[in-house]
Amino acid sequence: MVELGLLSGTKSTKPVHVSFRIPYYTHWGQSLLVCGSEPVLGSWNLKKGLLLSPVHHGDELIWFGTVPVPKGFKCEYSYYVVDDNRNVLRWEMGEKRKVLLPEGIQDGEVVELHDLWQVGSDALPLKSAFKDVIFHRKLSLDIETPLGVIRSTLEQEDSVLVHFKISCPNIEEETSIYIIGNTLKLGQWNVQNGLKLSYSGESIWHADCVLPKGDFPIKYKYCKYGKRGIFSPETGPNRDIALDSSNTQPRYIFLSDGMLREMPWRGAGVAIPMFSVRSEADLGVGEFLDLKLCVDWAAESGFHLVQLLPINDTSVHGMWWDSYPYSSLSVFALHPLYLRVQALSENIPEDIKLEIQKAKEQLDGKNVDYEASLSTKLSIAKKIFAQEKDLILNSSSFQKFFSENQDWLKPYAAFCFLRDFFETSDHSQWGRFSHFSKEKLEKLVSKDSLHYSIICFHYYIQFHLHVQLSEAADYARKKGVILKGDLPIGVDRNSVDTWVYPNLFRMNTSTGAPPDYFDKNGQNWGFPTYNWEEMSKDNYAWWRTRLTQMAKYFTAYRIDHILGFFRIWELPEHAMTGLVGKFRPSIPLSQEELEKEGIWDFDRLSRPYILQEFLQDKFGSSWTFIASNFLNEYQKNRYEFKEDCNTEKKIASKLKSFPERSLLQDEDKIRRELFDLVQNIVLIRDPENPRNFYPRFNLEDTPSFKDLDDHSKNVMKRLYYDYYFHRQENLWQQNALKTLPALLNSSDMLACGEDLGLIPSCVHPVMQELGLIGLRIQRMPSEPDLEFGIPSQYSYMTVCAPSCHDCSTLRAWWEEDEERRQRYFKNVVGSDTSPPARCVPDIAHFIIREHVESPSMWAIFPLQDLLALKEEYTTRPATEETINDPTNPKHYWRYRVHVTVEALIKDKELVTIIKDLVSGSGRSHPGGQTERQASHKSAVATTEKQQIASSKDKVHLATPLNSVAQETLAVR
Repeated sequence: MVELGLLSGTKSTKPVHVSFRIPYYTHWGQSLLVCGSEPVLGSWNLKKGLLLSPVHHGDELIWFGTVPVPKGFKCEYSYYVVDDNRNVLRWEMGEKRKVLLPEGIQDGEVVELHDLWQVGSDALPLKSAFKDVIFHRKLSLDIETPLGVIRSTLEQEDSVLVHFKISCPNIEEETSIYIIGNTLKLGQWNVQNGLKLSYSGESIWHADCVLPKGDFPIKYKYCKYGKRGIFSPETGPNRDIALDSSNTQPRYIFLSDGMLREMPWRGAGVAIPMFSVRSEADLGVGEFLDLKLCVDWAAESGFHLVQLLPINDTSVHGMWWDSYPYSSLSVFALHPLYLRVQALSENIPEDIKLEIQKAKEQLDGKNVDYEASLSTKLSIAKKIFAQEKDLILNSSSFQKFFSENQDWLKPYAAFCFLRDFFETSDHSQWGRFSHFSKEKLEKLVSKDSLHYSIICFHYYIQFHLHVQLSEAADYARKKGVILKGDLPIGVDRNSVDTWVYPNLFRMNTSTGAPPDYFDKNGQNWGFPTYNWEEMSKDNYAWWRTRLTQMAKYFTAYRIDHILGFFRIWELPEHAMTGLVGKFRPSIPLSQEELEKEGIWDFDRLSRPYILQEFLQDKFGSSWTFIASNFLNEYQKNRYEFKEDCNTEKKIASKLKSFPERSLLQDEDKIRRELFDLVQNIVLIRDPENPRNFYPRFNLEDTPSFKDLDDHSKNVMKRLYYDYYFHRQENLWQQNALKTLPALLNSSDMLACGEDLGLIPSCVHPVMQELGLIGLRIQRMPSEPDLEFGIPSQYSYMTVCAPSCHDCSTLRAWWEEDEERRQRYFKNVVGSDTSPPARCVPDIAHFIIREHVESPSMWAIFPLQDLLALKEEYTTRPATEETINDPTNPKHYWRYRVHVTVEALIKDKELVTIIKDLVSGSGRSHPGGQTERQASHKSAVATTEKQQIASSKDKVHLATPLNSVAQETLAVR
């Protein structure tokens, strides 16, 4: 046996030559470079790394480079794409590579490393969602041969030692990995005589084999071989190894062959907000322990995943506005709303038990009563806390929790105390406590303080929330079900995080989204934007800690508005709508640039352009009243806003406190019209640099633009298009490649990005490079020429869904627009007949089936859409099932499923319908892989389309899905 990486103790007379070899296609002006931990490879300084040289081998471009090293050399390294100045353009994802030389290697030998470029998707099967949940085996594999150990010896001159290495996380019990190939030592394609690999841990299998030089070139494949004789060769073409024809042929070849190529794994899941879950035990709202029931139902229905909305504390206002789950009070603290008070103690007094029972009956409404549910739970929890606080706070489990979480727990508890004491979360109103310091914090949470019991109550609640969510998370893992969390893009400006880390936020701005599918006026979420420059100074520690905390409970997560990591839509603090914003970062239009284009009148373009005729058109006979109260005439028939109402917030405030409100016949309409006037600009002047400008979104729609001369119009149209679609692409790409890897590398959760909206062209290539899974909603296709997405054409690296929490449900969408429904029926179903007016179960079945059969890695369905598969669950008006209305910034997030999880578990008919859909599509499910044949799938889908199209009111499937054999889709 020869061990790698051990120094031989013998001084070399000739160095060993390590040769790097990797296939990779580059663009003109790009090169490949290898950089590593040892000086010979630059000591991680790319300016000193080894630049590789390209050689064409058939259709491949192979990059080579060689360095002399001493025997016993060991090193970590990675590959980089660089420009002519060695500036990094791309780098590999995944773990650093390692080179370890065999101990018995002779002086002057050549060791050739055959590598494959690692992209983010290569590492997905090694994420905790797969490794610890889906591919988790009850029988753990023992390490047979550690990496770095070679069993063969190289004695004959005309032979080569080849070390094979492959990653395979998805393997059944009593199954081994073999290599078969066209040589005698690789079994001549016979698996029984092939080379068996050893397990080395971390899903890596490897083996070494001494092969005569005469056997080269060699063709081979990896395969799985079970004790029952089940033989599964990897997909795709044969792999090959060839020897260079030069005189310096390698004696050692180390292959890093990436991932064993299999049919892409595909799964399904259900999405439901935590607050929407209904159970027999809850107090008016879903609770963390209800997740165990959700997991049971999901697994029984064939789902590998349960997706939630954010579950962090949002208690900012102390009212139902806090139902908005994306406005975090703390990015670390869990929401007390999801606490199960019955589980706080095993010794709850009878009077409190009666109180709980009474509350359960009172709160069991159609929708969530946010304020009543939260206040009731906290009231009961305080009573239980009073009787057992010493027992809990002195327990070893609490002490461990406190020790591991005190960095965020102490500021959170202090914030909650100050919020309640000052009766506001606006920490600018807290006097000497407005500015956070560690010294002030320690005094606030001191055991000697009079309010220490209040501080401890917040510790106590967070401890129990942690215990209850951890119990549900552990249960899900054991059942083979992923819990998928949600990472909001922002935090509330009156939050613990902005109090403790004000330098990380731009507090004079707001975050939102430009006009899109959801809202033609854009969205203003109210969060401060991030100070990325400041965050980068400690390598994004705040983000990394946040993701580490999430990973305690979740094995997958959704990055809310992933576009915000490329660029964010930034609005001035005084804005209420999302229309008049700019991208940050972005390259502005400079005054010099505009002047060169013949643009000079910057006040005309950047101030609201208000003519008397506009006022007459908007307000009719009331225009003089509006003008006298809100505007000044600064030129004949030209107006400007008064100082007290020259922003959206000022307008809204003035209308609200207007002394003659009774004279305002339609206050909402007047506000909208005044907003239109204040937004009637062509350029936005940068408040931080008045010589910089940004083109206003949809500027061609403004009356200000329409009144420009033709030259100015043409210039502004060209500059507008360049700003929004070309000018920023490299900047945004570079920004994302700085920020996103910090998130992705801080945990081993599976990451999915919500990439809906106005998508820059740089987004999808970066997501692909980083291994980020995108989102596809059929009604919001990413292709500009399509009204409805085509699920069968989605790429593998996507999550597909018929709807999401930000839009109407499948039923509501179907029923809300007759003309659109007819277009869908004609273009997707393929029928010229009139579609059913209601989304009857067979329509839901057809749409869900389209998604479950897509090539997407995940098909995730809102629970409401799944309930549409059965008539008895469609009696509630469809519009009541919508979770969020993005056009309403003060929407009440209160939807509750009208059936308990226990009842859903007992409904075997619905479970069977869903399970047949999942298993019949070739998707994996907790019960095992399907063995149905795919050859009939297209015929069945066609039959179903024809049958749907043949009926106007009631739709019947001609052939039940579960009666036809199908197999896994081949995804390319």
